[in-house]
Amino acid sequence: MVISARVQYACVAMLELAIQSDEGSPVAIREITDRHGVPGPFLVQILRSLRALGWVQSIRGSQGGYRLSVDPASITLLDIAEAIGSQEAGCRTEAKGTPIAGILQAQWDDAADASRRVLGQATLSGLVERARHGDATMFYI
Repeated sequence: MVISARVQYACVAMLELAIQSDEGSPVAIREITDRHGVPGPFLVQILRSLRALGWVQSIRGSQGGYRLSVDPASITLLDIAEAIGSQEAGCRTEAKGTPIAGILQAQWDDAADASRRVLGQATLSGLVERARHGDATMFYI
Protein backbone atom coordinates (compact mmCIF):
# COMPACT_ATOMS: atom_id res chain seq x y z
CA MET A 1 0.00 0.00 0.00
CA VAL A 2 1.38 3.36 -0.99
CA ILE A 3 0.65 6.22 1.40
CA SER A 4 0.47 9.58 -0.39
CA ALA A 5 1.81 12.80 1.08
CA ARG A 6 -1.80 13.99 1.41
CA VAL A 7 -2.70 10.99 3.58
CA GLN A 8 0.53 11.26 5.59
CA TYR A 9 -0.11 14.93 6.34
CA ALA A 10 -3.76 14.26 7.20
CA CYS A 11 -2.63 11.63 9.69
CA VAL A 12 -0.06 14.02 11.15
CA ALA A 13 -2.70 16.74 11.53
CA MET A 14 -5.24 14.39 13.11
CA LEU A 15 -2.64 13.06 15.54
CA GLU A 16 -1.50 16.54 16.47
CA LEU A 17 -5.11 17.56 17.13
CA ALA A 18 -5.72 14.38 19.12
CA ILE A 19 -2.62 14.93 21.26
CA GLN A 20 -3.65 18.49 22.04
CA SER A 21 -7.36 17.74 22.47
CA ASP A 22 -7.00 17.45 26.26
CA GLU A 23 -5.95 21.08 26.46
CA GLY A 24 -9.18 22.20 24.82
CA SER A 25 -7.68 25.11 22.93
CA PRO A 26 -7.60 25.02 19.13
CA VAL A 27 -4.37 24.25 17.32
CA ALA A 28 -3.18 26.87 14.86
CA ILE A 29 -2.17 25.74 11.39
CA ARG A 30 1.18 27.41 11.97
CA GLU A 31 1.90 25.07 14.91
CA ILE A 32 1.44 22.00 12.71
CA THR A 33 3.41 23.41 9.79
CA ASP A 34 6.29 24.51 12.03
CA ARG A 35 6.41 21.29 14.02
CA HIS A 36 6.07 18.85 11.12
CA GLY A 37 7.14 20.69 7.98
CA VAL A 38 3.76 20.36 6.28
CA PRO A 39 3.32 23.00 3.55
CA GLY A 40 0.75 25.53 4.83
CA PRO A 41 -1.52 25.78 1.76
CA PHE A 42 -1.56 21.98 1.43
CA LEU A 43 -2.46 21.62 5.11
CA VAL A 44 -5.33 24.11 4.72
CA GLN A 45 -6.80 21.94 1.94
CA ILE A 46 -6.43 18.81 4.03
CA LEU A 47 -8.03 20.41 7.08
CA ARG A 48 -10.96 21.54 4.94
CA SER A 49 -11.45 17.95 3.83
CA LEU A 50 -11.26 16.74 7.43
CA ARG A 51 -13.77 19.40 8.46
CA ALA A 52 -16.15 18.31 5.68
CA LEU A 53 -15.95 14.78 7.09
CA GLY A 54 -16.97 16.16 10.49
CA TRP A 55 -13.73 15.04 12.10
CA VAL A 56 -12.39 18.51 12.91
CA GLN A 57 -13.91 21.89 13.57
CA SER A 58 -12.43 25.26 12.82
CA ILE A 59 -12.40 28.06 15.35
CA ARG A 60 -12.16 31.60 14.01
CA GLY A 61 -10.37 34.53 15.50
CA SER A 62 -6.93 35.44 16.72
CA GLN A 63 -6.90 32.49 19.12
CA GLY A 64 -8.49 30.22 16.52
CA GLY A 65 -7.34 27.10 14.80
CA TYR A 66 -8.62 23.56 14.54
CA ARG A 67 -9.90 21.11 17.09
CA LEU A 68 -10.74 17.42 16.86
CA SER A 69 -14.51 16.91 16.89
CA VAL A 70 -14.57 13.11 17.15
CA ASP A 71 -13.45 10.62 19.75
CA PRO A 72 -9.83 9.69 18.92
CA ALA A 73 -10.67 6.06 19.70
CA SER A 74 -13.19 6.01 16.85
CA ILE A 75 -10.80 6.96 14.02
CA THR A 76 -8.11 4.69 12.61
CA LEU A 77 -5.29 5.41 10.22
CA LEU A 78 -7.18 3.30 7.67
CA ASP A 79 -10.23 5.55 8.07
CA ILE A 80 -8.08 8.58 7.33
CA ALA A 81 -6.29 6.93 4.41
CA GLU A 82 -9.57 5.86 2.80
CA ALA A 83 -11.30 9.19 3.39
CA ILE A 84 -8.47 11.46 2.31
CA GLY A 85 -7.49 9.73 -0.84
CA SER A 86 -5.41 6.64 -0.67
CA GLN A 87 -7.07 4.57 -3.32
CA GLU A 88 -4.25 2.03 -3.35
CA ALA A 89 -5.78 -1.37 -2.81
CA GLY A 90 -2.62 -3.13 -3.82
CA CYS A 91 -0.22 -3.41 -6.70
CA ARG A 92 -1.15 -4.60 -10.15
CA THR A 93 1.36 -6.41 -12.29
CA GLU A 94 1.89 -5.55 -15.94
CA ALA A 95 2.27 -9.16 -17.13
CA LYS A 96 -1.30 -10.40 -16.92
CA GLY A 97 -2.33 -13.98 -17.49
CA THR A 98 0.95 -15.70 -16.77
CA PRO A 99 1.42 -18.08 -13.85
CA ILE A 100 4.21 -15.93 -12.40
CA ALA A 101 2.09 -12.77 -12.67
CA GLY A 102 -0.71 -14.58 -10.85
CA ILE A 103 1.60 -15.69 -8.06
CA LEU A 104 3.03 -12.18 -7.69
CA GLN A 105 -0.43 -10.60 -7.76
CA ALA A 106 -1.59 -12.90 -4.97
CA GLN A 107 1.44 -11.82 -2.93
CA TRP A 108 0.78 -8.11 -3.59
CA ASP A 109 -2.85 -8.60 -2.57
CA ASP A 110 -1.78 -10.34 0.66
CA ALA A 111 0.58 -7.46 1.44
CA ALA A 112 -2.20 -4.91 0.82
CA ASP A 113 -4.57 -6.87 3.08
CA ALA A 114 -1.95 -6.99 5.83
CA SER A 115 -1.41 -3.23 5.53
CA ARG A 116 -5.14 -2.59 5.76
CA ARG A 117 -5.37 -4.78 8.89
CA VAL A 118 -2.51 -2.96 10.62
CA LEU A 119 -3.84 0.50 9.71
CA GLY A 120 -7.36 -0.54 10.71
CA GLN A 121 -6.14 -1.39 14.21
CA ALA A 122 -4.19 1.85 14.73
CA THR A 123 -6.57 4.29 16.40
CA LEU A 124 -5.67 7.90 17.06
CA SER A 125 -6.06 7.31 20.80
CA GLY A 126 -3.66 4.36 20.66
CA LEU A 127 -1.09 6.44 18.78
CA VAL A 128 -1.52 9.31 21.24
CA GLU A 129 -0.70 6.88 24.06
CA ARG A 130 2.42 5.75 22.19
CA ALA A 131 3.47 9.40 21.81
CA ARG A 132 2.91 10.09 25.49
CA HIS A 133 5.06 7.13 26.43
CA GLY A 134 8.03 8.32 24.44
CA ASP A 135 7.58 6.76 21.00
CA ALA A 136 8.48 9.96 19.15
CA THR A 137 9.43 8.08 15.98
CA MET A 138 5.78 8.16 14.95
CA PHE A 139 6.12 11.87 14.22
CA TYR A 140 9.03 11.58 11.84
CA ILE A 141 8.20 12.55 8.25
